[in-house]
Amino acid sequence: MHVLSSRILLRPADPERSRRFYGETLGLAVHREFGTGPQRGTVYFLGGGFLEVSGCADAPSPSPELRLWLQVADVRAVHEELRGRGVEVLREPVTEPWGLVEMWIADPDGVRIAVVEVPEDHPLRYRP
Repeated sequence: MHVLSSRILLRPADPERSRRFYGETLGLAVHREFGTGPQRGTVYFLGGGFLEVSGCADAPSPSPELRLWLQVADVRAVHEELRGRGVEVLREPVTEPWGLVEMWIADPDGVRIAVVEVPEDHPLRYRP
C-alpha cells in the first residue's frame, strides 16, 4: 500500500466548540475547510499529518483508547502558553523513563492529547 496522505477524523458532540479548541485555543493552522453550516469540515495541520473535525456525534463518546500525539519543540513553554489560555492540564510535563518529556491535556469531548518534546539527545533524533 502506498499512502499519499492521512488524517485523523473526529466527530465531536459540539463541532463549533471543538473548532474553537483546536483552532483558537491550541492554535492549529487550518489546512482546508469544506461544506457549510455547523457540521462543515475543518482540517488542521498536525505536523506531518492532519486532523479533521467534521460532522457531529450525538454525545461525546471518544474511544477510551484514542489518543493524539503532538510533538512540540519545548513542552514546558507550551504548558505555560496553554495554561494561560485556560486549557486544563491533566498531567504536568514529566520526563518519562523512555526519555521523552510528556504533558497530557484533553479536548472538549475528552480525547486525550499527549504533548511531547523529544530532547536533543534522545534516540528518536539519532540519524546514522
